Amino acid sequence: MQTLDLHFMWEAFFIALSGAPITLLITVVALLISIPVGFFFSLIRLNGTPILDQLCRIYISFVRGTPLIIQIFLIYNVMPILLERFLRSTHSTLSVFDVNPIWYAFVVFSLYTIAILTEVFRSALKTVQKSQLEAAHSVGLSTCAAYRRIIIPQALVTALPNLCNATTNLIKNTSLCYALSLREITLRAKVAANPGYNYIEAYIDIFLVYLLICSLVEYGFKKYEKKLKAYQCLSA
Repeated sequence: MQTLDLHFMWEAFFIALSGAPITLLITVVALLISIPVGFFFSLIRLNGTPILDQLCRIYISFVRGTPLIIQIFLIYNVMPILLERFLRSTHSTLSVFDVNPIWYAFVVFSLYTIAILTEVFRSALKTVQKSQLEAAHSVGLSTCAAYRRIIIPQALVTALPNLCNATTNLIKNTSLCYALSLREITLRAKVAANPGYNYIEAYIDIFLVYLLICSLVEYGFKKYEKKLKAYQCLSA
């Protein structure tokens, strides 16, 4: 029975950890894009016209109903071919194949997270009574001010646990970036394991690195959740 190479496991842990900046960069960029867009889409789902609401439904159903790895292949492999043909037809000298793969990662994970957060925000906003918006209007607050000062803080109390889950799932899903040839956590550990076929040790290290990062993210969300307890009584 093969024993674990503890020396390699120790070294590979830090090799895998060195890929964390790329993982976190993709996560942060995807969240910065998807939070405002997802919130806007949630407002469309709640208050928008039937046509816009239906388009959002189709988009969300497509993203949530197809494997993320398929979405990656479509955007990373199929879309560049179509864009390249279009650029050639316009006699452009630009080449989409020279684009850094991380830009494709930003697109893929932003589109994926927008669909997830749209439903998170929509369900959270539905927990706030409509009468509070009407009361805010009655005292002279605009709709934007009412959302910023009254609606969003209360909805955020409800949304935060699901937002935490969405963030940790996003971090774990970035392990699929190996399909984009990005040297993030998973790919770095697997490449290090290739010479000695130490894949078991590498996968254990990948598990530990993601566990460490996700645990820190969950701790940060719990600390922030305590600061939002002041709004708990308002949302009750």
